[in-house]
Order: sequence, then structure tokens, then C-alpha cells
Amino acid sequence: MTLVTLLDYTSVLVFAVTGALVASRAQLDLVGFAFIACLTALGGGTIRDLLLDRNPIFWIANPTYLGVAASAALVIFFTAHIFESRLRTLIWLDSFALAFAVAAGAGVALGLGHSPTIVVLMGMITGCMGGLMRDVVVGEVPLVLKQGELYITAAFAGAATASIAKMYLIETPLALLACACVTWVLRAGSLTFGWHLPVYKSTPPKS
Repeated sequence: MTLVTLLDYTSVLVFAVTGALVASRAQLDLVGFAFIACLTALGGGTIRDLLLDRNPIFWIANPTYLGVAASAALVIFFTAHIFESRLRTLIWLDSFALAFAVAAGAGVALGLGHSPTIVVLMGMITGCMGGLMRDVVVGEVPLVLKQGELYITAAFAGAATASIAKMYLIETPLALLACACVTWVLRAGSLTFGWHLPVYKSTPPKS
């Protein structure tokens, strides 16, 4: 198993858990749990593979990914009540999933020999799109767009780290490890210490 495959599996599992926890907050049935979990877990990687013309798409080539996501949904369906604060658990699990997924997306693009710009974009898309679709489908404000938090910025910084590291001939596994670390540290710092970019504030028009 390659590092990129391992990152894909890990991000699919953790993102599936976050999707199932969102489904539990929305009080969906078992089918709803499975749908939201699979959408969250596979959505970002699917868009990545479509844009890169990677055929077949990763979970079609290996349906085990689909099984991992569905199994996670089943487990959470019967255990979601154990978590005292599902929202807090969801947010922290999502931060780990983001780090793994950004590294996986960047790794796929690096493996296909794409330019640094594409590597960064594929890392961001893989990390952010599944969670975005999850939150939109259940009618919640997407975590990726929450005011005063680093999310897309963390994904960008992590993917850029991988791209820069490869430019300096650092081995791909180390570059992807650095990518995951930078992504998670920025996201965790935002959650713990309130790190954020400046937020636009409108001013009344001058008469």
C-alpha cells in the first residue's frame, strides 16, 4: 500500500465518521447516515479524479473505499449517542480528516507530474469539497466558510507546503507528511486559539 493510498483510506474513514455525526444531528435514518457519510468521504476525491481525468475514479477502481465509508456510518448510527458533544467531536475529527485529505490530493497530483498550481488546487479540492457538500445537503453553514476560522486557508498552506517541498527535491513521503502537519496545525490553532484572517466589515455609504 502506497502512502497516498493510505492517506486516502484514512481521510475516507474519518470524513465518513464526520458525515455520520452530522446525520445524527439531523436525526436521519440508516440510509441517510450512509448517504451523508459516503458523500462526505468520497466527494472531494471524486471531484479531484474527475478534474485530473483519472480513470477510473478511485472508489470505482477499488470499492473498498465505499465499504469503509458505509461501515463507518453503520457504527456511528448505533454509537452517536455516546458522544457528549457531537458538534465538538465533529469539528475536531474534521480537522484530522482535512489534513489527511489535503495530503492525499496533493500526493495524487504530484504522482501524475502536475505543476505546483495544480498540486495546490487538488489538495484543496480533496480536503474541502466533501465537507462542503455534507454541510450544504443537511442545511448547515459549511465549516469551510465559517467566519473567523482557518479552513480553506489551512488546506492551501498545507498543499503549498507539499508543492514547495517537492520543488526542493524533498522525498514525496516527507513532503506529504509536512503537508498534513501544516494543514492540521493551522486548523487546530484556529479552533484552539482563534487564529483567523482579517474579516471584511462593511461601512455605511457616505451621503
